[in-house]
Amino acid sequence: MQQLFPGRLYKKSSYNTFISWKCNTCNPTTYTDVNGVEEDPLFPYAEGVATRLDTTINYTDSKGNQFKMLVFNHSVYDADGSQTGRFSGGLLGLAKFAKNGNVWEMKSYQPAIAAFGAFSHIPALKLVEIGEDQYAFSLIHANGGAGGPYNAYLYLIVGFNGKYQTLMELGDYRLSNNSEGSTEWSSTYKVINDGKKKFFRDFAITTTGFYKKAKGTEDDFEVDMPKELSEIVKTKKQFNFTIEKRLSFDGKWYTIVGKPVVKYYNIK
Repeated sequence: MQQLFPGRLYKKSSYNTFISWKCNTCNPTTYTDVNGVEEDPLFPYAEGVATRLDTTINYTDSKGNQFKMLVFNHSVYDADGSQTGRFSGGLLGLAKFAKNGNVWEMKSYQPAIAAFGAFSHIPALKLVEIGEDQYAFSLIHANGGAGGPYNAYLYLIVGFNGKYQTLMELGDYRLSNNSEGSTEWSSTYKVINDGKKKFFRDFAITTTGFYKKAKGTEDDFEVDMPKELSEIVKTKKQFNFTIEKRLSFDGKWYTIVGKPVVKYYNIK
């Protein structure tokens, strides 16, 4: 990390180690913060950057080749090492290494992809095989107002056309942090390996949840529901539900194909 981002290393605590750096010769470029609240900022930041090694992801392909992904989190430099801003995402950066004998060689390096999460922290990345020795990274971005529910999105980061980029953004993936006994839902995904696609395989998304009509009080108010439920919530006060969707890559983006399958239970 110190070779990639030359700067001063700070160890504020056992869990808060970062490099503070500034690049006066860099040409800042705009990146996307998926929160969409503040104007997309320029990177590197003019006031300086705090870079953290978020995690290291190791994997081996079917031929036995070993790879190592270094996952970086960038935030605006702060002298005390704090990361603030509820609607400021952590800027994701990746460096990919392949093992060649006893040496790790860097194969790709992309310091700034996009910003996800809250308080300048990126969510956890999960390795997912989307094709024959084709690997991508999923993450769940969740945010919301203080004390209110958090609505989550599923994102997929894929190496495509020579760079890592977002190729999937799926809303209504999870609703959490709502008051006890109120509306909530969560989802899971599965890559479909039916032998039809060698690369960029389809995804199956299953959402399971519970709806209860809100009382309209300060602590119990209506939330935006998935569009598949927009009609039934007009006439019913409570029910459980499942929604099944399929997403397919169209050459540029993962989109929903076919009609989602919706089932209701315990309707009142």
